[in-house]
Amino acid sequence: MKIFHISLVFVLVVVAGRGFDANAQTETNVHSFVGHPNDGLNPEAGLVQGSDGNFYGTASGGGTSNLGTVFRISPGGNYTNLYSFVGPPNDGGAPTVGLVQGSDGNFYGTTQQGGTDYAGTVFRISRSGAYTNLYSFGTSTLYDGLGPQAGLVQGSDGNFYGTTATGGVNFNGTVFRISPGGNYTNLYSFVGPPNDGNSPVAGLVQGRDGNFYGTAAGGAPNANCPNGCGTVFRISPGGSYTNLYSFGGTPNDAGFPVAGLVQGSDGYFYGTTEEGGTVNGGAVFRISPGGSETNLYSFTGAMIDGYSPEAGLVQGSDGNFYGTAFGGGTNNLGIVFRITPGGSYTNLYPFAGYPNDGSHPVAGLVQGSDGNFYGTTEDGGTNDSGTVFKFSVPLNPPPWPINQITGIQKSGTNTVLTIPSIAGETYQLEYRGSLTSGTWSNVPGVSVTNSIGALLTLTNFAGANQPQGFYRFDITP
Repeated sequence: MKIFHISLVFVLVVVAGRGFDANAQTETNVHSFVGHPNDGLNPEAGLVQGSDGNFYGTASGGGTSNLGTVFRISPGGNYTNLYSFVGPPNDGGAPTVGLVQGSDGNFYGTTQQGGTDYAGTVFRISRSGAYTNLYSFGTSTLYDGLGPQAGLVQGSDGNFYGTTATGGVNFNGTVFRISPGGNYTNLYSFVGPPNDGNSPVAGLVQGRDGNFYGTAAGGAPNANCPNGCGTVFRISPGGSYTNLYSFGGTPNDAGFPVAGLVQGSDGYFYGTTEEGGTVNGGAVFRISPGGSETNLYSFTGAMIDGYSPEAGLVQGSDGNFYGTAFGGGTNNLGIVFRITPGGSYTNLYPFAGYPNDGSHPVAGLVQGSDGNFYGTTEDGGTNDSGTVFKFSVPLNPPPWPINQITGIQKSGTNTVLTIPSIAGETYQLEYRGSLTSGTWSNVPGVSVTNSIGALLTLTNFAGANQPQGFYRFDITP
């Protein structure tokens, strides 16, 4: 039996005196979509970084049938169109949400259209593009959900969970569960006003307590919202449901959430609403697992600020939250922003649009293993058909010793290391079999140049298959 054993070696070289430049952020257009027949166009979904280091996503249009695509793109922009949707009756169409990588290595997602009843699908696709339609929503199943507008999340039980915007017993939307093999269960049908939400258009997140948390765009009516301003809800894997909070809308509360939640390191859930806030330009909010809600920030819609965020947030390795707003900014084409857990807000980047930049980001960001943020825009780029972009911003160093390996673990056949880093450094992972003799060798492909700072996560693919040894980082300014 082979015993896996890796020892930690703390890096001895620390370059002192490097300043933190908050204005050194850069945005790079990684790919401009071309459209039919060989490429997608108008991506409305965010990206997910796969275990191979590449990013995977969907485009709502383009492809051989003009019904959307699944694509793969490397951090450096090497782009591959993996699959073109062909539509009903045997396939989905028009994917508007992102993918999730399952524990089996495959990616899973939904389409709003297509399928046997023209009401959307759940699908599985491999990293190489092998595609399977797992489930078709529709009227052929009594009280089934219809038209999923949200992606999936894999629960701790191995099943996937999601929502549909309509359908169900009351035609107000559903929460469903589906196995990796396609075994489907309708867990909950929304009741609608006055005591429940309706029209969930966002996905779920599994909290640390094992329950799933989500939002619904409609809900209990009030003076500001005759049809309701939306809700936050909790549901167990077995379908036990609780309406946690009903939004009040402008001017004192957020309203109309169309994005999902993220649980922060402090245990609270954070999210955005497309409307509401002091001037009805959208808001960022925080809510406890018990339903105590705080409006953290109201978008103003001015030429400097953004408005109408349609995407959720991601917590960066520096502890702050990062997101996008569909409109606003100096060019009124959308922005990237940062907000602290306490509500301190910074507008980081305004999109410039066609032909050299993207515009109108509908989806949120993902932080890659290199520390940069990656995302998509629905429009802009060289063909005004949308883009994939990379956003680099220096991150405040975390409050623990810098340039020391702080974590190392086995993930399948890979070795995953974490190191709190400093902006502007180059980190090269090195390995040798003995701590007292031999030569340190560079681990191929595990180097981060011009690091943006904060906690970096680097993966040595197949590193767990190596003999017993030691790791360190060679760090240069």
